[in-house]
Amino acid sequence: MVELRTRAVLGQRSAIVAGIAAGAMASLGAYHAGDRGPGAFDASVARGVHEVLGGQPDLLQFLVLPTQPYVLLPVIALIALVSALHRDWTAAALAVGGPALAVAANTWLLKPLFERYNDGHLAYPSGHTVSLVSVLTVLTLLARPGLAKAVVPAFGTLLVLAAGTGMIGLGYHYATDVIGGVLFAVAAVLALAIVLRTRSPRREQAR
Repeated sequence: MVELRTRAVLGQRSAIVAGIAAGAMASLGAYHAGDRGPGAFDASVARGVHEVLGGQPDLLQFLVLPTQPYVLLPVIALIALVSALHRDWTAAALAVGGPALAVAANTWLLKPLFERYNDGHLAYPSGHTVSLVSVLTVLTLLARPGLAKAVVPAFGTLLVLAAGTGMIGLGYHYATDVIGGVLFAVAAVLALAIVLRTRSPRREQAR
């Protein structure tokens, strides 16, 4: 009973965070819907990145590396495998379903909905960011209590800042695209986690 109450509290907190993130993403997207250029904030961030790293394209490419499928897919597979070996099917489903849901919804729903362009391609929310942050959110949710629970989100934040800097410096995305990607990825993975964890206690009670 205590565990179920704990899950209920965590579920409520996750729902609040997911709702705030989704609302912020939608508001930011509505503000920039149909834009074909950077806003004042985007231009300011881009100038800062170019002043510091504009002459280092190889470094910028390296910073973007963690967002690539050939980096993230093995990580997803490893999380799912470890979860399956521990017979934690909820974690395995979250590891695979969280990023898949976030990327699919972003690609086929949100980008066409907001129609924000950067150099001729739909840019909001950033797909690279959604891919990376969805995996990091899964890792954060599955991290064991204690040191790992603190280290994973801290390292993830640094990784996202670095990748975002790389994407902005290379002209792939505006800063607000990256922010929107972070917000949506967090919201999508948390929403799926709530659904999976709501169903999991029911299965345990039925056994």
